[in-house]
Amino acid sequence: MRLDKFLKVSRLIKRRTVANEACDNGRVTLNGKVARASAEVKPGDIIGISFGDKLTQAEVLAVEETVRKEAAAQLFRYI
Repeated sequence: MRLDKFLKVSRLIKRRTVANEACDNGRVTLNGKVARASAEVKPGDIIGISFGDKLTQAEVLAVEETVRKEAAAQLFRYI
């Protein structure tokens, strides 16, 4: 699954366009490297998102195309 779509489905970022812009501006890392929005995400990957001076890191636990709002938090784990 694409990184920008995973960020939206998991609700780490609310909208896919915002996720896409964050990737384009170099604010999203995948396994320690700056990632493009088209990067493939798989279970076990570490995603880092920086907004301002705040850095959020999450480990991908599962990848699903669609998920209910209540189950979205089960796709990742904060580190």
